[in-house]
Amino acid sequence: MYHFFVEPSQICDKRVIITGEDVKHIKNVIRLKPGDEVSISNGMDGRDYRCGIEEITETEVVCSLRFIKEDGVELPSRVVLFQGLPKGDKMELIIQKLVELGVYEVVPVAMKRCVVKLDAKKAAAKTARWQGIAQAAAKQSRRAIVPRVHEVISYQEALAYAAHMEVKLVPYEMEETLDGASGMAGTRQIIDHLEPGQSVAVFIGPEGGFEESELQAAMAYGMKPVTLGRRILRTETAGMTVMAWIMYRLES
Repeated sequence: MYHFFVEPSQICDKRVIITGEDVKHIKNVIRLKPGDEVSISNGMDGRDYRCGIEEITETEVVCSLRFIKEDGVELPSRVVLFQGLPKGDKMELIIQKLVELGVYEVVPVAMKRCVVKLDAKKAAAKTARWQGIAQAAAKQSRRAIVPRVHEVISYQEALAYAAHMEVKLVPYEMEETLDGASGMAGTRQIIDHLEPGQSVAVFIGPEGGFEESELQAAMAYGMKPVTLGRRILRTETAGMTVMAWIMYRLES
């Protein structure tokens, strides 16, 4: 079944109107017809509106509401990924996969070891593209919301944004060198103690990792360094690994 997003105003009583680029996709690409069932979300209330197509015009698809599925697909906690800007198109892969795994927001962060430097114009264009990737991934995975992809912010701004979140994790390849390091056992304990409803921040460094000053600043804000195992993971793999652990814990 195909899944689409609409604005809340496009759901009225028992009628749902699909507009925009999705109309062309429905009409010319996947070639749905009147009577076919589709899944629709408004991106806000977590509901899955199951609708039947009544009419397809040049500008809109008119659907009738059949029933509402209340047991949504969203995680019971809001997980925000703070991702150090990676090189190339790795950010696109990160966003796509993290959305599939259930992330609530993605915040690109300019860190000291980031190779990529974006000016305001390029940053705006990148953010728009990244948001489009998030929307496509949300459709594919039948999310009830489209996770927001923020514009690039500084590391200090990222720390301030995460300050009031209840669980703050920083995967660090040298975790065992820190005072009070507890290795994989400590990481497992932190993940096992996650509870539904908690807000979770995950900080991932760029290809070069965190500078020591960045790690110390994170710990001053209450971040908990964790290990992802004995192997060094790429920046695009690290966030997926943590998100998969969190998803497993919260959906068990």
